[in-house]
Amino acid sequence: MSLRQASGLSDGFLTLGIETSCDDTATAVLKDDQVLTELLSSQIKDHAPFGGVVPEFAARKHLENILPLVDAALKEAGVAAKKLNLIAVTLGPGLMGSLMVGVETARALSQAWNVPLIGVNHLEGHMFAPLVDSDLKPPFLSLIVSGGHTEIIRVDDFGRYSMLGATRDDAAGEAYDKAAKVMGLSYPGGPEIDRLAKEGNPRAFDFPVPLKNTDRVEFSFSGLKTALLWQVDKLKKSGNVPLPDLCASFQRAVTDALIAKVVLAVKQTGIKDVAVSGGVAANSALRKALEDGRQWKPHLPRPSRCTDNAVMIAMAGRNAWRRGVRSPSALAPDPSLEFAS
Repeated sequence: MSLRQASGLSDGFLTLGIETSCDDTATAVLKDDQVLTELLSSQIKDHAPFGGVVPEFAARKHLENILPLVDAALKEAGVAAKKLNLIAVTLGPGLMGSLMVGVETARALSQAWNVPLIGVNHLEGHMFAPLVDSDLKPPFLSLIVSGGHTEIIRVDDFGRYSMLGATRDDAAGEAYDKAAKVMGLSYPGGPEIDRLAKEGNPRAFDFPVPLKNTDRVEFSFSGLKTALLWQVDKLKKSGNVPLPDLCASFQRAVTDALIAKVVLAVKQTGIKDVAVSGGVAANSALRKALEDGRQWKPHLPRPSRCTDNAVMIAMAGRNAWRRGVRSPSALAPDPSLEFAS
């Protein structure tokens, strides 16, 4: 590694981010904190006929997309590959096949270009998404709400994280997708429910707000899904299924459950800065509830960066590199990689 690569002083610190944890292939190039380019190839249309992500199919699509996307990102950013200072790639958690494509590609490019490589925890990446357009510094609370994760993490410093609480069963995003399937809506379910909810009455159905009144930071959405299923079955027998009202009521219950635990976490810790990320962070009802809260200051990424993206991976990787974190040359994906204890 050259002196220029080690310091990153001549052209700013150039980071290539690669994200392939699930079904989106994403690349980004950052110059210090500035996003030069960000590209994403979505597989939503490919998996929609199956009502969810098919892991083996997702991995094959990543193989098709990743090298053209890396090439396009570098060209759009006007950056020569060997001028890069760092390649940051998602290490886990995620789908094993998808992670393997990203990690093995990043390893090969690192060796070919003689550029350092760092593995990034996908959840730490999400934590950095709201920081791209913000000057937020620790300490803060990080609410991660996605298809696979729902948790609140205390960030005392970058690299010093503690889990305040997580879901007992389903993640919020998973609950949205399964609820949409029960109601016969298309995949992915979250955006469809959010769209229809705007036309409905959030108090039309009295769905339970899971664990709302417990004194622990914890989540559960399996019972809410069951309540929705019973209600839909009952409505089908009557021949009238008011989808907007069902969506609005379901969304209200999920939002209330999330907000209740943000309130509790702020009360327990005294930390009033709350960063929110993950696909569900794009939900309009949740964003409004967070922005209306008077007990905290919300930090929300733009909607396009709520879902999986490479900007957040590049940001997290660069930050880790600056604080001295290094990855072994034999970097290997870990689909069950843990983030905070």
